[in-house]
Amino acid sequence: MARTRKGLIAAAGALGLAALVLTGCSNGNPLSSDDSGSTGSSKTITIGSAAFPENEILAYIYADALDNAGVKTAVKPNIGQRDRYIAALKSGEIQLVPEYTGNLLQFLDASATATSSDDVYAALQAATKSGGSGKLDADKAEVLEQSPGQDADSYNVTKKFSDDNNVKSLADLKNVTTPLKVGANPEFATRPYGIPGLKSTYGVDATLTPISDSGGPNTLKALLDGDVQLADIYSTTPSIKQNDLVTLADPEHLIGAQNVVPLIATASASSKVTDTLNKLSAKITTDVLIDLNTKSSVDKQSAQQIAKDWVKANGF
Repeated sequence: MARTRKGLIAAAGALGLAALVLTGCSNGNPLSSDDSGSTGSSKTITIGSAAFPENEILAYIYADALDNAGVKTAVKPNIGQRDRYIAALKSGEIQLVPEYTGNLLQFLDASATATSSDDVYAALQAATKSGGSGKLDADKAEVLEQSPGQDADSYNVTKKFSDDNNVKSLADLKNVTTPLKVGANPEFATRPYGIPGLKSTYGVDATLTPISDSGGPNTLKALLDGDVQLADIYSTTPSIKQNDLVTLADPEHLIGAQNVVPLIATASASSKVTDTLNKLSAKITTDVLIDLNTKSSVDKQSAQQIAKDWVKANGF
């Protein structure tokens, strides 16, 4: 499942795009700069975000934590897709953005094959330092410490299926004797981490039930109704907790890691900034991301309020 699934929840982010909040000030262009945050050497760190709610919330969390540490920040939310906000980082229009390790690595190095969290992170550090084939300037940007939390494809089953079949991981599926159907987007039929990967990595035979909503309500309904036994749902989707689903462990790292990680202009990575963001990142688990997304999509709270409450509750 490609990260374009964020279009499903981008409607909320689109409201932010219309407002384009810049630390409380309206600005008609998400990439326009002001005199306080246009260069990496500025005292102000301008934080960008991609155009979906989770990433916007993380940007405001970074901003609030840094502000409380005495670092002046500005936020330019909902810039757009990765190519746009990476270009903004390279040009100096922003200095910091919340990222996801696996997708950023693939963006910078399409030939990368790492899948585990540690291997992806190591490869990403090297790709960022080298500039990623010109997408960044060499030695001008870096990733700080990654969070334990991931926003990645994940295989999910109902608790009843898990209990009845003693299934906690993808490896356990080989012991299930009944036919297995997977609810996912049509491209899951050929994706390396889809139907082919289940067979080649775990020895599991399964068939695809194509459902074109990127792990949304139709996929969830098919799982709950028993029309499929497994569903590909992004790991930070609120419906996982709301429906007591069991996300299957992936011991062979079939699905590439997507840990949250700050990508920052090296000139802005002072010891205070680095220390603050590293401590913050350590607290961002997948469960935290689910809770943040629930407050956004279910409780309809603003990204700014969600961030402010989280930062306060976690002592930053």
